[in-house]
Amino acid sequence: MQLYSYFRSSASFRVRIALRLKGLAYDYVPVQIAKGEQFQPAFDALAPAHLVPLLKDGDALLSQSLAIIEYLDETHPEPPLLPLDPLGRARVRALALDIACEIHPLDNLRVLRYLVKEMKVGEDEKNRWYRHWVETGLEAVERQLAQEGRGRFCFGDTPTLADCVLVPQIFNAQRMDCRTEHVPNVMRVFEACMQLEAFREAQPSACPDAA
Repeated sequence: MQLYSYFRSSASFRVRIALRLKGLAYDYVPVQIAKGEQFQPAFDALAPAHLVPLLKDGDALLSQSLAIIEYLDETHPEPPLLPLDPLGRARVRALALDIACEIHPLDNLRVLRYLVKEMKVGEDEKNRWYRHWVETGLEAVERQLAQEGRGRFCFGDTPTLADCVLVPQIFNAQRMDCRTEHVPNVMRVFEACMQLEAFREAQPSACPDAA
């Protein structure tokens, strides 16, 4: 397998975690999003949406991090990243989507660049935008975790899809000096994840293209 990735892409980080949890070997292919390499002809031919991550598995090309992780879970089912029962799977997906759909799209690089270049938003205002959506979004995740009980991870005592999505968002929150003291359950889960080698090996600083 080949993973087209950018070290600071939280969506790519999610897939790197899943690959590590499953012990799957892959070749890392860097795409420097900050430098616009996603628009170069070679990558454009593979990824019409110009987004990472992109997973190449044999002749198959797969985009969108959550779809990639579910593909990996179906093709390499051990260890499972989704519960066996329908209700459990729905709850794990809901937690993952609370981050992937409600927080991440508002704060990704494309949106921030548009705010600055097209809407002439200043750096302080841009950062305030970022922190608002991360901090309020994590509050929703915190409430869900409180309802789920006191498992070690987002759902129970083993990592799931939800943990693959949560950890990269916390890395971004910390990099941008977002508040996290108001989400103790979120941070408890984050710390539990970071005790595992798979999460540490997938982090941005461990990537070959890390600046």
